[in-house]
Amino acid sequence: MKTASPPPARDRILDAANSLFYAEGIRAVSVDAIAAKAGLTKKTLYYHFRSKDELVADYLASRDQPNLLLFEEWFTNAEGGLPRKVEAIFTQLAIAARHPKWRGCGFLRTAGELANLPGHPAMKVGAAHKKKFEAWIAGEFRNEGLHEPDALARHIVLLMDGAFSTMLVHRDPAYAESAGQAAKALVELALAAASRSRS
Repeated sequence: MKTASPPPARDRILDAANSLFYAEGIRAVSVDAIAAKAGLTKKTLYYHFRSKDELVADYLASRDQPNLLLFEEWFTNAEGGLPRKVEAIFTQLAIAARHPKWRGCGFLRTAGELANLPGHPAMKVGAAHKKKFEAWIAGEFRNEGLHEPDALARHIVLLMDGAFSTMLVHRDPAYAESAGQAAKALVELALAAASRSRS
């Protein structure tokens, strides 16, 4: 019987970085700790990543598509119309936040740790991720014929990141549920305004 071959070294390093950076924070985790968790030497790590800064950026980049796809899945699978689908993103976020290993939004936490380094490559990755979410939800609003979909998407992003931050402060997922109710109300108002303009 064949045994499965271990993942490539680069994947092992990224998996270790994902686990440690998300659980403990960027500054708290050393390159040595990541190499040890990956079961590799530090020399091998530096063969694949020129610096810790590059590894941090690639750690966030590895979370980009999985996170965006999860939001889209929550939205698509929700029953009801557009307001309910938007609210479902927040409802599912609250469910996720009840898991004991939940540590908030990795993108926001990294931005907080690197706030004094605006040119850091990870800051650019995080900003691009947030813009992708905003563009996606704006596209959903545009498809429904809502007026000013970009402005509404920005409001949803503010509610989303506000929920992430407040849950970290209070350790209470109910804040995400409250943000979801506010998001639902905003979308309902936008739908009503679009309906009036068409009649």
